[in-house]
Amino acid sequence: MDIRITPGKLRGSLEAPPSKSHAHRLMTATALAGGKISESLCTSEDTRATFRCLNELHDGGVLDCGESGTTLRFLLPVAAALGINARFIGRGRLPKRPMSALTDALRENGAVISADRLPTEISGQLHSGVFRVPGNISSQFISGLLFALPLLDGESEIIIEGRRESVGYIDMTLDVLRDFSVSIEETSSGYKIKAPQKYIEPDSPRVQGDWSNAAFFLCAGALGGETEITGLSLDSRQSDRALTDILKAFGADIKCGSSVSVCKSELFGITVDISQCPDLFPTLAVTACAAHGDTVFTNAARLRIKESDRIEAVEKMITSLGGFAESTPDSLTVHGTGTLAGGEVNSFNDHRIVMAAAVAACICESPVVIRDAQAVNKSYPDFFEDYKKLGGKADVI
Repeated sequence: MDIRITPGKLRGSLEAPPSKSHAHRLMTATALAGGKISESLCTSEDTRATFRCLNELHDGGVLDCGESGTTLRFLLPVAAALGINARFIGRGRLPKRPMSALTDALRENGAVISADRLPTEISGQLHSGVFRVPGNISSQFISGLLFALPLLDGESEIIIEGRRESVGYIDMTLDVLRDFSVSIEETSSGYKIKAPQKYIEPDSPRVQGDWSNAAFFLCAGALGGETEITGLSLDSRQSDRALTDILKAFGADIKCGSSVSVCKSELFGITVDISQCPDLFPTLAVTACAAHGDTVFTNAARLRIKESDRIEAVEKMITSLGGFAESTPDSLTVHGTGTLAGGEVNSFNDHRIVMAAAVAACICESPVVIRDAQAVNKSYPDFFEDYKKLGGKADVI
C-alpha cells in the first residue's frame, strides 16, 4: 500500500495508543502467572505475535514471532527456563537481526539452541548460573532473562558488560515483575535473581499510553501545528518519555500535565544522544529538518540493526524530501533549513520510517508519497486514521 500525503499542519487532541512495550511485558508475565491474556492487548502485529507465541509455548510448539524482536528475545529464554522443545521462526529482517549474545549466554547454562539466527530450535533445560550479556546491543536480551531466571531452581546472576543502552525498558520490565510479586536485586554489575519464584497476577493490570507512538504527533505540533496527547504518564519508565526534554532543548513550546501538548515555536539545532531512546530517532530527525542549524544524533550504531538500517533509511528519507543529512557508522547530522520540498519516500518496510515521513509532510512544499505504508501495522495500525483526525490528508494510491 502506498500513501500520498498532502502537506498541511496537524491540530487537535488524541488519546495515546496503548504502549506496545508495556503490553508485551504484561502478556508475558500474565502467562507465567497462569493467567488469561486479554486479546484487547493485541493492538499491533507485534503484540499479536507475542499473544500467538505464548499460546504455542509448549513442547513441540512452533513460535512464529513475525517481525517482533521483543517476542523472540523474551520467549527464547523463557522457553529454555521451562525446558520446552520448540521451534522459533520469523520473517522480514528479524532472521537477520543479531541474537548470538543471548544464545551464547543460554548455551553456557544448559540450553541447546540449533542456530544463532531464525529459524532456530531450542531444547534442553536451562540451569541457574551466571549470564553475561552486552548492554549495548539490545536491552530485550536482559529483559528476557529477567522474565526467565526466576523460574529456575537456584539463584542466578546477570552481568551486563559495557555501556548500558535503553535502560528505561529494563526498568519497565522490573516494574512489571514487581507488580507480579517477582523480586530482583540490582547490583553494580547487573542483577541477582533468587529462584524459584512464583508469578502472582495483580488485580486489573492496565497498559500505559505509548510515548513512542505519541511522539510522532507531538513532534508534528512542533512543526507548525498544535497537538495534544492525553493518557501519557509523566512517571512512566518508558525511555521515550525523554521526548519532552528533547523537544524543550529544540526550543519547542511544550506543556506537560494531565495531557502533553506542543505548538509551533522557533526550533534550533541541538546534539542528541539517542542511545537511551532509539525509537525516537526517525521523528526527531524530521523535527531537526524544521530547526535552524545542525542537529547531531550520537551513539546511534544500534539503529543499523532495527527493522531497517535506520540511520541509512532516515538519511535517505530526508534527502529524498529535499533535505540535507549525512551519516557516519554511529551518528547522523541533519542540516536544518526549516522546510522540505516533498517527494517520494522508500519506507524500507519500517513502521517508524512511514510515520516519520507522514510527519515530515507538515513542513513540505509539495506532496509526500510513502511506499509500503502498510508497515505501520507492526506497531500502530490506526496511525493514518489518527493522522486524519488531526486534519491530515492521507490517501491510498
